[in-house]
Amino acid sequence: MRILSGIQPSGKLHLGNYLGAIKQHIELQDKGESFYFIADYHALTSLRDKDALRENSFDVALDYLSLGLDPKVATFYRQSDLPQVTELAWFLSTVTPMGLLERCHSYKDKVAKGIAPDHGLFAYPVLMAADILIVDADIVPVGKDQKQHVEVTRDIAQRFNFIFGETLKVPEDRIMEDAGVVPGIDGQKMSKSYGNSIDIFLEGKELKDRVMSIVTDSAPVEEPKDPDTNNVYNLLKFFVPPDENEEWRQRFVKGGLKYVEAKKRLIAALDETFGAAREKRKELKSRPDFVRDVLREGAKKAGETATITLERVREAVGLGKLP
Repeated sequence: MRILSGIQPSGKLHLGNYLGAIKQHIELQDKGESFYFIADYHALTSLRDKDALRENSFDVALDYLSLGLDPKVATFYRQSDLPQVTELAWFLSTVTPMGLLERCHSYKDKVAKGIAPDHGLFAYPVLMAADILIVDADIVPVGKDQKQHVEVTRDIAQRFNFIFGETLKVPEDRIMEDAGVVPGIDGQKMSKSYGNSIDIFLEGKELKDRVMSIVTDSAPVEEPKDPDTNNVYNLLKFFVPPDENEEWRQRFVKGGLKYVEAKKRLIAALDETFGAAREKRKELKSRPDFVRDVLREGAKKAGETATITLERVREAVGLGKLP
């Protein structure tokens, strides 16, 4: 079973990224033949700063390796180091109906939020399909909000196969464990674009200041509180053991809890969860050549598979050897 997933280097990775994707990626890496990539082509739809893109891509590599991705087990590479991806994207675009792309929720949602529509944003699902199909992926682990992109990939692959014969492997999605909405410090969904995130590798005063700024209500200390609507509890519950989580829940319900107590426990829980990874990240950052070599070797391995797929596609459409 071949597994594939990617993540955009559009900014610092935060707790929402960890709970919604990275944690599951790490857990899945030894469940099959795993391919994970840094989606730097995709980031160009929103990030137009070359220095930031390079730095973010390196940071994503550091983050994954620090959090437990094993390059001896998983193939880890940068999307732009696989030129076969963009060539396949063109082949796929020639069979992709406009209506299919027009129905994509992601495009409509981003335009509704004021992002200027351009071809890259519109054709994003085609490039994503190329990412998946170029390595003959069997399984694509995604959150519920990304399920449509895998469905689009399946539609495109099936249409290509219908026109040119069985050429591309049609993948299946695997819905990752749903963490639900991970709230940012303002209570909205945690997002880089909202400026409300808590970065995975924050520590010390920076982490304390960020956690202490989580928005809470002004209810009296003695008043019972609904944990399900409380921003602090809805972060804390992800980082403490189940029995302790229940204790905190009851403390909110009973009343008498000062929010600062829960915030201090959240800081400690984040230190416990990410402490070892922070130290590993510092060590890896001092060895940038190692990180670059991991990505280079990953691209080489992924490229071997991608070349075989692309040769199959070129032959199918009539771009193989001339008669």
